[in-house]
Amino acid sequence: MIRTLLALESALVLGALSFVLAAEDDIRVVAEVDRGDAVPEAVRDERPDVVVADLDFVEAVDASRLGRCPMLVLAHPRRAGRLRAMRCGTRMVGFLRSDVAPQQVVEGIRRLARREPVLDADLVVAALRAHGPLTGREAQVLALTAEGAPVSEVAVSLGLTSGTVRNHLGRIVRKVGARTRVEAVRVAREAGWI
Repeated sequence: MIRTLLALESALVLGALSFVLAAEDDIRVVAEVDRGDAVPEAVRDERPDVVVADLDFVEAVDASRLGRCPMLVLAHPRRAGRLRAMRCGTRMVGFLRSDVAPQQVVEGIRRLARREPVLDADLVVAALRAHGPLTGREAQVLALTAEGAPVSEVAVSLGLTSGTVRNHLGRIVRKVGARTRVEAVRVAREAGWI
């Protein structure tokens, strides 16, 4: 029996996946959580064989608090760039798109329980395009701007002039289809580019 913990934000998805898994003879859902901060406690209390979690939940939790339990991370391809920054430690981690058919999640759970890799090709391609339309320098400028650094601080940090930073920011706003720098930051964060 594969003891499984579900950690998903959407109550609808959480309930539907739990229902699907209940029909499987070899999988038992031992806990369901709908908040990232509840995952470590549920892992400690329930000792699951596999955790199925939203990418946002995984990012919000200190990986050291999850032990070595294999984890199946569900992520939207637009956010796949964020997978590159994940710290997984020594645990086995699989990745699937968040919009896959339920049977793919079932098979992913089984594979992770057997310590076999689980990787969605679409997520790999999306992660390789992590900066989207931004150059490496533009991603650096926008990341510092997103942290609240004024143009002058961004310029000093990157060894650029303030004019060059403003030029980068103007190009970034146009490239991501935003109207303002704040909107550009939001779009880039949602896409996983910064």
